[in-house]
Amino acid sequence: MSFKSMIQDMKDEFGSISRKGFRSRSHRVVQDCTVTLDALRQSCWANMPPELLRDVLMRIEESDSDWRPRKNVVACAGVCRSWREIMKEIVKTPEVSGKLTFPISLKQPGPRDKLVQCFIRRNRSSQTYHLFLNLNEVANDDGKFLLAARKCKRPTYTDYIISLNAEDVSKGSSTYIGKLRSNFLGTKFTVYDAQPSNAGAKVSKCRSTRFVGMKQVSPRIPTGNYPVAHISYELNVLGARGPRRMLCIMDAIPASSIEPGGLAPTQTEFVPVNVDSFPSLHFFRSKSTRMDSFSSGPLPSPKDEVLTLKNKAPRWHEQLQCWCLNFNGRVTVASVKNFQLVASLGDGAGQENENVILQFGKVGEDLFTMDYQYPISAFQAFAICLSSFDTKIACE
Repeated sequence: MSFKSMIQDMKDEFGSISRKGFRSRSHRVVQDCTVTLDALRQSCWANMPPELLRDVLMRIEESDSDWRPRKNVVACAGVCRSWREIMKEIVKTPEVSGKLTFPISLKQPGPRDKLVQCFIRRNRSSQTYHLFLNLNEVANDDGKFLLAARKCKRPTYTDYIISLNAEDVSKGSSTYIGKLRSNFLGTKFTVYDAQPSNAGAKVSKCRSTRFVGMKQVSPRIPTGNYPVAHISYELNVLGARGPRRMLCIMDAIPASSIEPGGLAPTQTEFVPVNVDSFPSLHFFRSKSTRMDSFSSGPLPSPKDEVLTLKNKAPRWHEQLQCWCLNFNGRVTVASVKNFQLVASLGDGAGQENENVILQFGKVGEDLFTMDYQYPISAFQAFAICLSSFDTKIACE
């Protein structure tokens, strides 16, 4: 049997099982679960030797380079626990593979040797922002949906709620992963992660433990209260002719991560706050929710310096008579929102690294490109770019 026919048989087999197990909405009861399990046990794929199964799944992963066929990799991870564990071992992080495969990839640092090209669509009427992965070199292609954000204006601050689900962008959603909060002037922002970067992370708000009768009841830990980055905007001395002055302090990333061989913390799985969290991401759960399996890589200690990003200084263009940045064709419309972030060397001399870690710019009325790379993640990059949309009363 050829490799292609084997894969097609696999798809047909599990498609048949799905139809048998879920006939209609009125029949989705316990007995249908039994039907599905029986069908799996009777399937030829259920009895495949582990070595052969691993080889087949590895070939699927290697053959699917871009997103459209890469859906097969995600489908294989959702078949059963054994397939899920194999796929989790086979699929590498974006740092190594340069690919965004599972939802957890959005919380992991990007590749070291290239920028991940994405774009953001803004909807002014609903005050929502959708992040897409570019599927080709065209900035306004259909793209693969990654994240969504919704602006929530408050009397003294503004929140941007970030979710994995474009249809349910709320803090109470099971797909909520973090938020961006601004001050009243729109000059200072804090990025909050729904889950801590390490076991010792502090929660900004936490309810006390209460007792009911003689039984101790532990409250649910509030999500979205783990600060991972701080962003500040300063007065632009160049006025509307130049980009805003930005400074981003990445609390969870050590400054050494940009050095050769340096490492940034990498989240390896979603750890549910309770058993009902992330129901749509069930195939990323493990039996244990220990924090030692939650992240890998060094975490900055109080004595370590954290990574600081600053906007790259523009250069004066004599012919155009304006301040310019080289976006390598990814930005086509002049805007005060456009920026490039590089690492600040922090030696007191104002020097900066030439390697662009994040760039953001306008290409249409409500269309913007967002490109990022190691050591920040898509979630962190998206949150930083959202801060550029907010009104800067004191900076403009």
